[in-house]
Amino acid sequence: MLEDYGKGTLIIIGGAEDKKRECTILRKVVELAGGSKARLVILTTATERSAEVGQEYAKIFRRLGVEDLEILDIPDREMGQKESAVQIVEKAGAIFFTGGDQLRITSLLGGTALDEALHRVYKCGAVVAGTSAGASAMSATMIVEGEGQEAPKQNTVKMAPGMGLLDGVVIDQHFAQRGRLGRLLTAVAQNPCILGIGLDEDTAIVVYSSGDFEVIGSQTVTIIDGEEIKHTNVSEIQPNQGLALTDVKLHVLPAGYGYSLQKRRPLEQRRFAE
Repeated sequence: MLEDYGKGTLIIIGGAEDKKRECTILRKVVELAGGSKARLVILTTATERSAEVGQEYAKIFRRLGVEDLEILDIPDREMGQKESAVQIVEKAGAIFFTGGDQLRITSLLGGTALDEALHRVYKCGAVVAGTSAGASAMSATMIVEGEGQEAPKQNTVKMAPGMGLLDGVVIDQHFAQRGRLGRLLTAVAQNPCILGIGLDEDTAIVVYSSGDFEVIGSQTVTIIDGEEIKHTNVSEIQPNQGLALTDVKLHVLPAGYGYSLQKRRPLEQRRFAE
């Protein structure tokens, strides 16, 4: 688990990132992509408002110093197979997934030539960033639906295969703001070997090739580690019955802290890009 990292960097954003003031997270995308020399592709597959959303992010990234950028919409699987789309991704130093619906990302891109190109460039050193739905889709297994602000139950969450850029985790976004602790607990209960990562709004993790990640942004990241769960009734209860979990490990980390995915332990404030 979590042993094969690419040379690239993942920036996984909990949604509603600051776009007007400090722009801490989006500035980090630009910095790691090469600053003013960045070649950035904005991938709008997740949203049905591709033109509007793409132009919004293009305006922000240009303001942050990026001159070489392109908006790429993949409205159907046929487009994902085209060589012209593949070449756009292969030339990029950074790919940014907007928010929307994570099932649009996987159903339109999964198994296409563009999907394969995306994995290649990440393995070779590109930055891949995603916000909201673009964050959830990063993992091999993703949350696609679930009840927020409810006690954890067997039917609290529905999951599906994700893009597989990061193995061994399941990611939830808009975490504290939408009360999603219960559904992330349920996801971990169903497969305790995976780590649950809940990202608050305007908060992101930067996953380096070492397998360590750094927290940036204004809120916090919640990590649920179920590897040492001693008891759960998840396989026995009816859909609306309450979930039992004992000895679940939980970490809450603000900006400047981090986590080792290999060692499954938090990292206190330090330099992460070493």
